[in-house]
Amino acid sequence: MVIRGVIPATILSIDGGGIRGIIPATILSFLESQLQELDGEHVRLADYFDVIAGTSTGGLVTAMLTAPNENNRPLFSAKDITDFYLIHCPKIFPQPIGPFASILKTLGEVWGPKYDGKYLHGLIKEILGNTRLHQVLTNVVIPTFDIKLLHPTIFSSYEIKHTPSLDALLSDICIGTSAAPTYLPAHYFQTADSECNVTEFNLIDGGVAANNPALVAISEVTKASRGNPDFSPIKRLDHCKFLVISLGTGSGKKSEKYDANKASKWGVLNWLFSGGSSPLVDVFTQASAEMYDRLSSGAFDALRCESTCLRIQDDELSSLASSVDIATKENLENLVKIGENLLKKPVSRRGLNTGILEPVENGGTNEQALIRLAKKLSQERKLRQMRSLHTRNKFRR
Repeated sequence: MVIRGVIPATILSIDGGGIRGIIPATILSFLESQLQELDGEHVRLADYFDVIAGTSTGGLVTAMLTAPNENNRPLFSAKDITDFYLIHCPKIFPQPIGPFASILKTLGEVWGPKYDGKYLHGLIKEILGNTRLHQVLTNVVIPTFDIKLLHPTIFSSYEIKHTPSLDALLSDICIGTSAAPTYLPAHYFQTADSECNVTEFNLIDGGVAANNPALVAISEVTKASRGNPDFSPIKRLDHCKFLVISLGTGSGKKSEKYDANKASKWGVLNWLFSGGSSPLVDVFTQASAEMYDRLSSGAFDALRCESTCLRIQDDELSSLASSVDIATKENLENLVKIGENLLKKPVSRRGLNTGILEPVENGGTNEQALIRLAKKLSQERKLRQMRSLHTRNKFRR
């Protein structure tokens, strides 16, 4: 049973973005350290959030934060995730070596994905093992896109009771949500329910559906609350009482992206490969993220939720830093610094008219906002623990 406190739901959301997952990982490390200062070194992010949502690389972070180890505690602390990226990204996205390597790799991309995904797939399967969706330590929401059915498939632990076929291996879900077209191969797998009904999945990157999964998570929480005695009823205006932390992975400076004069002459190959990246993939992931960004900004502004809803994003990355796969030591270490610097920047929201990030008046820095929200999360957790204990004692009488 879920014992509610003051806040109807606490939500953590992590965008997709390949190697740029280091940026939210750095921010999560800071948030978890603040919670540990309040409640002890043993606490983890999964102890505080009703749902953690992630797309693509954010889906992998979500799994790492919520999958149980042998002691039924999270496999990874937040501070370990940055090191995970620094160690493994150069092997997931090996960089071309030699004078003709780049040319040969580009020619190979015409007939197949840029990377074969073997190292990534093996690593994810080794880490997550046989853990299934129902075994996570808090609710998770991980968007993917099924290319056979041509619609999003949302792996939500809230939905397992109604749709048992979604109870897939976490490793399959993570491989599917991270299968960015042109970069990594699409992922096929099957699940079978207790009556041996088989469901097949043909998945690519969840960024096609929702690169910023915050609103998807809110929707899943709201649906789960309807008619469920484990939830306090959540009304529409209760959304302003949600505590939402939504972390972006950064995007490039608009002036450094593509322009119509060049794009007007592009054919299929140019849209797929230009300047070392895929404009088509950049466009649909960025469009998805910014559309959700605008919608959430508008909704939360209308409901006056500024004090409990925080979006942290940087849309001024250089062309190198904004790549999803340039996994050189220098670029990865630079992304860590970008995450650290982002903590010092002012709290910002995307302007509905301008489309750019604008500082929130009297919002302070992202670091200050996270410290405030860490206190709210700690208070909420303690209140729920007290009410849970009171409920158990009441039933024992």
